[in-house]
Amino acid sequence: MGKISKKTLNKVLLRTQTTQFSHNYERMQSLSLTYDFAPVIEELYKDKPKEQQVRAMQRYLEYFNTHPLAIPAILGICAAIEETTDEDHKDSVTNIKTGLMGPLAGLGDSMLNLTWYPIAGSIGASLCVESGSILGPIVMFLLINLLYWPLKYFGLHKGYEKGMDLIQNEQNGGLKIFDRLGNFANVLGVVVVSGLITSTVKLNTGIEFAAGEGTIALQDQLNNVMPCLLPVLLTALCYFLLKKGQGKNSVWVILGLLVACIVLSCFGILV
Repeated sequence: MGKISKKTLNKVLLRTQTTQFSHNYERMQSLSLTYDFAPVIEELYKDKPKEQQVRAMQRYLEYFNTHPLAIPAILGICAAIEETTDEDHKDSVTNIKTGLMGPLAGLGDSMLNLTWYPIAGSIGASLCVESGSILGPIVMFLLINLLYWPLKYFGLHKGYEKGMDLIQNEQNGGLKIFDRLGNFANVLGVVVVSGLITSTVKLNTGIEFAAGEGTIALQDQLNNVMPCLLPVLLTALCYFLLKKGQGKNSVWVILGLLVACIVLSCFGILV
């Protein structure tokens, strides 16, 4: 697999687990990125002058910030470019690294922070709410890492194997594979969250109408027409309010729901 051994790449993979430990406000993840990539530089430059190794290290000390999930893929591509280019063309490493960190940061946020983390957290929380089981946080941890680790491993090793082809060669798919993963995550998120709404959001009305000598319960009629209509409407309202406030009003939304539910329950509107 070229000059860089699989053992060295696996060292890089393990080191990426510490990426978030050395943030700084000047260059963000640059220190941890340099630490992650050090095994590759040591292997590639072991028989070269020390000055070249120093310059190689300095390339990774420049400003860098992306999603931790994207770092292995970017380092895999950088490893391939470091291996195949001469010293006069090493600027391409910095250009590729800088060009990829933005798009892949957005992809990582959409796939994990905004999709998979809420799914895993909701499933774990539902286990705790329904039975008080300790399995809730364990399941959440496993769900996150069962997706996290394969994507990091695949990103690092495939990034190194494909090198520049992963970016330039549209015949091999280019970065479209990440677009497909993002679309898959969005679809999965919608399906799972939809199922969780019906199972965890409980909202029933106690409104009744007189009909001759008996009464008609509004909740029964709603269940006949569209079960779980009220939980869906409540979820849509919360989503609208949170989106309108860009998430900054989440505390007020929660407090408002608590107050509204207590007041409506006192009047028998909610049961």
